[in-house]
Order: sequence, then structure tokens, then C-alpha cells
Amino acid sequence: MMAKAFMARLAAGLIVLMALMPAAQAGDRAGIDFVGFSEDGAYFAFAEFGIQEGSGFAYANLHVIELASGTEAEGMPVEIRVEDERVTIAAVRAAALEQARPLLDRLEIGHPADILALKGDGALDTDDQTLRFGRPGYGMSAPDQVYKLSLSDVSQGIEPPECAAWGERHVWGFALNLSVDGKAREVYRDSAIAESRGCPQAYRLYAVVTPFDDLAAFAPELTEVMIAIVSVYSMGFEGPDRRFVVVPLGQ
Repeated sequence: MMAKAFMARLAAGLIVLMALMPAAQAGDRAGIDFVGFSEDGAYFAFAEFGIQEGSGFAYANLHVIELASGTEAEGMPVEIRVEDERVTIAAVRAAALEQARPLLDRLEIGHPADILALKGDGALDTDDQTLRFGRPGYGMSAPDQVYKLSLSDVSQGIEPPECAAWGERHVWGFALNLSVDGKAREVYRDSAIAESRGCPQAYRLYAVVTPFDDLAAFAPELTEVMIAIVSVYSMGFEGPDRRFVVVPLGQ
């Protein structure tokens, strides 16, 4: 009897402890592959991949962006999700590439991306609203010039997301400012929220990339092949879901 009473008190204590603990969030944090640029610098392709929250199914979404307009190429994106938990992320990534291969080949996409700056998800003590980068020097020399990219939320002139009426935390769109030698200018501002973003809750700077060994992207002004990768966190089933937005800085 004493043992049963002890176990009952222990179980009750655990229930109280669990009630006091904050709820864990297990959103879908997509990874990213830089598939590459077209040889003429007109297009950039990337793939998002991960395990979908709730279902546990692997998925991969492959995007081809026309850099002059910042929009998806015709017929994109390719979205693969197999409703079988035994199917791996590697398998769905391969399937997305295979399905997109005719377009990738026709546009001659395959030139590798050069990552000028990146804020990894495990990086500590970083400001996710700014990203500094420079024109790579030769050998081990320091970058020739310093650029600072800054992100800010914007709402003026944009219809709020549907979730604004649900009482959930949300943001509208975002803008990017670029500082060079202390002079700042706006290089991008949302005028609407793409339906693919769902209900945005936060934006963060993730990376700046350009075609590998193409330093002409810096001169005299940043060209369209210099692109920012922005993480967008949207309301999900079990927590914020992370996807990516591509912004050509020379638009």
C-alpha cells in the first residue's frame, strides 16, 4: 500500500511538473541546396528539403528563379512529397532534381554558387537582421571592400496575412538595405506577400551568394547575380516552419 501511495504521489508530481514546463516547438526547419546558376547568369536554382511536421514525410521543393524579375521560371517549383515515412530525404531530393532536369539542362543551370557569407543555424552570438560581406581577395588576403546588408520588417502598403485576425504573432513583408562605405540604399522592398510564404512570423538573413569565381558581380554596382537568401518562418502545425526567399541585390 505504501508503495502504491508513493507511486501515486510521484505520478501526480510529474504531471504538475510537466504542466509548468514550456511547450516544446517542433517546427519544420527546411535545409537548402544551392543547385547553381545558369551559365549566362540569368537564373539561379535552389532546393529546400526536410521532414514535414505532423506527417513525418520527407519533402523537397526545387525552385528556379529568373534573376532579372526575381520570380519563378515557368513550370516551377517542383514539389516532391512521398506519403511514406520509409522514403528518405535523399530520395525525394533526387526525385526533385530528376523532374527538374529538362529545365535545368535547357537553361544550362549548373555553375556552382560561391557562398560569400552565411549564418549557420548553429552559429552563436549573431545578429540575424544584418550580414556583412566583402569582395573576396586573392589567396589569404582580406576582402577588398565591406558591404552591410540589413533586413527590416515592413507593413505599409501590404495586405496583412490572414492569420492577423487569429491573434497569432505575425509580420507582413520585409525590406533590405545595403551599406557601402557608409552610404546606405534600399535594394528590395516587398509590395505583397507571396501565397507560398503562408503566414510569416519572422524573417532572418541567411546567406549571400554569387556565381563561383565571378567577381564581376561587384563592379561597378552589385549585379543581379549577387543574391541574398532570406529565411522566412511561417506559422506551422507544431511550430514555425522555415523556408527560403531569394532576392537579387542588383535589381
